[in-house]
Amino acid sequence: MLNLGILAHVDAGKTSLTERLLEAAGVIEQAGSVDAGNTQTDSLALERQRGITIKAAVVSFAIDDVTVNLIDTPGHPDFIAEVERVLSVLDGAVLVISAVEGVQAQTRVLMRALQRLRIPTLIFVNKVDRGGASTDRALAGIVEKLTPAVVPMATVSQLGERSVEVTPHSEADPTFQSRLIEVLAERDEALLAAYVEGSGRLSPVRLARELARATARGDAHPVFFGSAMTGAGLPPLMRGLTQLLPTAAGDRDAPLSGTVFKVERGTKGEKAAYARLFSGSIGVRERVPYGDGLDATVTAIDVFEDGSERRRPSAIAGQIVRIRGLTDVRIGDPVGVAPLGVEHRFAPPTLETVVVPRRVEDGGALRVALGQLAEQDPLINLRQDPGRADLLLSLYGEVQIEVLQATLEAEYQLEVDFREISMIHVERPIGSGAAFETISVAPNPFLATVGLRVEPAPVGDGLVYHVDQAVLGTMPAAFFKAIEDTAISTLQQGLRGWQVTDCVVTLTHTGYYPRQSHAHQRFSKSMSSTGEDFRGLTPLVLMEALKQAGTVVCEPIHRFDLELPADALGPVLSLLAALGAAPGPARVDGITTRVGGNIPAAAVRDLQLRLPGLSSGEGVVESTFDRYEPVRGEPIERPRTDHNPLDRVEYLLHVKRRV
Repeated sequence: MLNLGILAHVDAGKTSLTERLLEAAGVIEQAGSVDAGNTQTDSLALERQRGITIKAAVVSFAIDDVTVNLIDTPGHPDFIAEVERVLSVLDGAVLVISAVEGVQAQTRVLMRALQRLRIPTLIFVNKVDRGGASTDRALAGIVEKLTPAVVPMATVSQLGERSVEVTPHSEADPTFQSRLIEVLAERDEALLAAYVEGSGRLSPVRLARELARATARGDAHPVFFGSAMTGAGLPPLMRGLTQLLPTAAGDRDAPLSGTVFKVERGTKGEKAAYARLFSGSIGVRERVPYGDGLDATVTAIDVFEDGSERRRPSAIAGQIVRIRGLTDVRIGDPVGVAPLGVEHRFAPPTLETVVVPRRVEDGGALRVALGQLAEQDPLINLRQDPGRADLLLSLYGEVQIEVLQATLEAEYQLEVDFREISMIHVERPIGSGAAFETISVAPNPFLATVGLRVEPAPVGDGLVYHVDQAVLGTMPAAFFKAIEDTAISTLQQGLRGWQVTDCVVTLTHTGYYPRQSHAHQRFSKSMSSTGEDFRGLTPLVLMEALKQAGTVVCEPIHRFDLELPADALGPVLSLLAALGAAPGPARVDGITTRVGGNIPAAAVRDLQLRLPGLSSGEGVVESTFDRYEPVRGEPIERPRTDHNPLDRVEYLLHVKRRV
């Protein structure tokens, strides 16, 4: 079994390739068309209307004796979160690149993620039948922008013609052998020694075996050529899937372990969780643990076979399954034991917008609808401003806004507007701070003792929570959990209203009153500590520690690459300086000049709008999120949506109804 992802920049032909693979495998009689809106994996009405993939879809087919669970993913950068979740469940991937447009911005983002996770990846250069196609230019772009460890697996004749032909290389071809040995020997000293000892010869069988091993390790990337529209080059690619990519491994007798990468709701609102099983097995009517300490009885299991979903009584390690019955399941939840090595590290959304219903009476229904959509995409980070009752979402771009608007209207009959689109910042602590409040000691009104220390963490570490050894075991576990959960949620808004990151929080002091009662009476909350006491006190203590530490507001920074005519370099460099960008040295390639560097995310839109006028319409810019950096000048504040623990009086009036 092979769990395979198809990834690409938008319009590179990813969904068309999926259709052609299904046709070649005999799952469908004729490949569907994105333009005609009749593809197998783009099942949402909105996907067919817009001609883009929005949600990941699973479809299964067989190549010889290997069952392939193919996951078609979105190509538009606004839906990168959907791709992120899929990567954690793959055995291998095919990265699709257009022979006309070459390596594009999203291609580079995806390849970096695949390499970081060491997912075995084949590259498919599509659209070799189109006018303007160039396999040499595509290969040069792959080597320059993605990886030098590429092995072209075929030659292409009649390039750019409908009658294009793709001829696979033979392992006995001296030119192919030379390139293959060059790539493999550079990363495998044992192979290099065998090559030298064999007087420059290695058997074709040995080379094929070593290529498969190097591909499985992520050390080599075979490059195939073809056309998803005509089917040219499909047979070599299909052989490559089974011969070069590793199949699913997993012990069926081990404890159940899987991860949820997609959640959807049925027509009656019931949840269905898509999960990859890494080990063990799962059956209908079994009670299984999932998420953070939850458990539920499985009511139904669907597996993917021969292009459709089939109801089965059980499923085993290696399979992609759809599970019903996990009522409170969320994307990213483990099923059974949490699998090791599963990580999500794509760029966070950098835009925030306010959603308002066009009819005031739809406010409650909109909150419910957005809550359900947030279950399917947690990164939209739904939150509410209690002062204005505004609903706020985190987003990647304008296309995502258009899709959300259309989804709310089509599926929930809600007409909405999006306004006040702004850039999302973060806060980082710049020093250390500590605070504590003791039970029954004024001004602490809660029956709890909490002490917390805040310190900076290395950039990229996010939020790290620790419990000091001195307080371990000093009170019930539920109280420790209440403090931790509250600390994490409190730091969603720092001193200036932005999420606090790259921060270490340590619990240093604890104390509680055990369950007590007046004589001959029931348990009294007025004499005994409860989780509510710890949840109430923690924000006050934590924000006091954070005030001592201090924070710096950081803005999102994009990495950009520019291509433009040489005579446009001067005006463009002046524009970059005005926008606060930091360009690197220019590189001249014939009549084309390339410039890379960093630019504030807030300035990217201006660059895109003004570049055509400065470059006679010939300038091209690609940009992707890179990191957060401290804001230059006065930091921006975001209105708070919590009870404002920075103001003790206001906070206690909300929480305790008294000061």
